[in-house]
Amino acid sequence: MSTRVLLSGATGFIASHTIAALLAAGHEVVGTVRDPANTAATAHLSRLPGAAERLTLVAADLTTPDAFAPYTADVDYVIHMASPFQLTVNDPQRDLVDPAVQGTRSMLAAAAASPRVQRVVLTSSMAAITDEPDERHVLTEADWNEKSSLTRNPYYYSKMLAERAAWDFHRERRLAWSLVTINPFIVIGPSMVPLVSESNRLFVELLAGVYPAIMGLEWGFVDVRDVATAHVRALTAPQAEGRYLCSAETFSMRAVVDLLRGRGYAHARLPKFGLDSALGNRLAWLASFSQPKGVATYLRSHLGRRIRYDNGKIRRDLGLEFRSIEASILETVADLARWGHVAAAG
Repeated sequence: MSTRVLLSGATGFIASHTIAALLAAGHEVVGTVRDPANTAATAHLSRLPGAAERLTLVAADLTTPDAFAPYTADVDYVIHMASPFQLTVNDPQRDLVDPAVQGTRSMLAAAAASPRVQRVVLTSSMAAITDEPDERHVLTEADWNEKSSLTRNPYYYSKMLAERAAWDFHRERRLAWSLVTINPFIVIGPSMVPLVSESNRLFVELLAGVYPAIMGLEWGFVDVRDVATAHVRALTAPQAEGRYLCSAETFSMRAVVDLLRGRGYAHARLPKFGLDSALGNRLAWLASFSQPKGVATYLRSHLGRRIRYDNGKIRRDLGLEFRSIEASILETVADLARWGHVAAAG
């Protein structure tokens, strides 16, 4: 008999790929969406191989108390992915922290009431691990973001608080099922829908000239299909436990720009002027005060900082082999061109 998996936020970028991977692995999937009748938003899921036989979409709103309670009684596993993702919002407590934390607690409470659930996998983030990388320190699953707040990188703060709430809930209740978290860095890759994910938007903006200069920023990247695989394996791997840092490689902004310029996108409005130096970092830091609040705090906590991390645990425990990020970047941009968001390579 196939296992049955409840997955929240089913239409999301990572979630859609995870549902595809779950169906490919033979699982039955119950996916929560705001409105199952909105076929325009869910058509890509209904077209997935195996969806007609093994995918059910149900209504659940992240902000509604007990939203997930009706769906956990007859599932073996839970993947909680639904969570807001925005750098700049009007009210960080209302728009980021409350839905992230309350949604997580709601899902775990629903799972706690089920006699059948064996494991919950929570989609967390590298934002819960750090919001200010330090090249002198190699990040691991033991690290926690202790610097973010409602006024400093509030999205990061919401992810940290949501994951903390999950571990506190699990520890305090002494539940029979196990909890695992996946903590990806910037998730890129092809999309199943024409909407641009927040992480893929980086490439749209780079190619559209939004960035006036090459800044001293470094990013950790992971392909969305690898993140999906990590979630599917984390459900049933006997040795899976705790947190999993999920990132393949780091690229500086200059490396990304050079890659795109050399692979057919020289016609785009890629930044040329370099601010990736000590003086440039200082100038960009001063200029950040003219940016929207969320972008500004991100820049001030990341300019000139290199990222070092150890992804050995996820490779060992889940057998995850990461895709080449150079190939993933090029595939992502080609996919953005296919959807009409950027001009195709020349």
